[in-house]
Amino acid sequence: MQSFVYNALPSRVIFGSGTISRLKSEIERAGCQRALLLSTPEQADSLNKIAQSLGPLAAGTFTQAAMHTPNGVTERALSQVLECSADCTISFGGGSSTGLGKAIALRTDLTQIAVPTTYAGSEVTPIIGETKDGVKVTQRTLKVLPEIVIYDVDFTVSLPQRLSVTSGTNAIAHAVEALYAEDRNPVISMMAEQAIGAMGRALPEIVANPKDREARAEALYGAWLCGVCLGSVGMALHHKLCHVIGGAFDLPHADTHTVILPYAMAYNAKAAPDADAAVARALGGSDGTSALVNLAERLGSPRSLKSLGMPEAGIDRAADLAVQNPYWNPRPIERAAVRALIAAAWAGDTPKALG
Repeated sequence: MQSFVYNALPSRVIFGSGTISRLKSEIERAGCQRALLLSTPEQADSLNKIAQSLGPLAAGTFTQAAMHTPNGVTERALSQVLECSADCTISFGGGSSTGLGKAIALRTDLTQIAVPTTYAGSEVTPIIGETKDGVKVTQRTLKVLPEIVIYDVDFTVSLPQRLSVTSGTNAIAHAVEALYAEDRNPVISMMAEQAIGAMGRALPEIVANPKDREARAEALYGAWLCGVCLGSVGMALHHKLCHVIGGAFDLPHADTHTVILPYAMAYNAKAAPDADAAVARALGGSDGTSALVNLAERLGSPRSLKSLGMPEAGIDRAADLAVQNPYWNPRPIERAAVRALIAAAWAGDTPKALG
């Protein structure tokens, strides 16, 4: 019998279609009166419409959220928090917006309401990664866990096909690592396998028909489960690699996760056979690595760090960063092996070579 500890995360989740209509009542239910709405520049128009619908509950908007949560952006947002006397934040969009809301909460303890429009999953995790001077530092604290999450499938129907693929694969990575986490438990492992299966079914349907609402609903449901997995147990090599590589070379977050995932699975497969088998069951394959590779091929996913803009000269730097303060991992973190993983992922070579 496996001994384990399971901590349920204290989030309120509203899931469905048209659920944005409940935002006003959720702000009031939380005892808040002045919300600062956050988004990236690309989501500014949608954010402004939401702000208008809130009337006096909307104290202001900040539309400069950025990938990897740079400290400079956070400082500017904090100035606006003070200017408009905000007592809560509403993060609208993907991981960049959610990350900014978390960074504000870390420093102010303001109530957070997240309205995700991608499959990032960070809205249900107590994890924040912030970047300063090209170095991304990650920490886990309940201070950054959004108190309320509103999942509205309607916002995901227009998510571009490529972003749907990379954001969805990013979510899968959360669940895959939960399967071999040091503090894994039966509840999260069961959830992780279901989450991977949901995303594995939904993403090919979305690629075939981006307006398929049933597929969009299943993907968003899967993303929620994947996020809960990430938030409930520890991270390992995959997330360490993505955090240091993405932060050091300013690579797109979800794309980096998408490229690295099968390589990290191959690195850990022999040390985590139960996790490998669970991924294979969820996606339908002979082993976890080949199942992930097959899914990437079906989805037309980015397959190399080179294609994302990482310079070949950065491979050694990435390996050095990856072995500094490493996360726990089922297979020992060895620089030569990690460098080989990164080099293979840079070139887009088959992950099987790492098995």
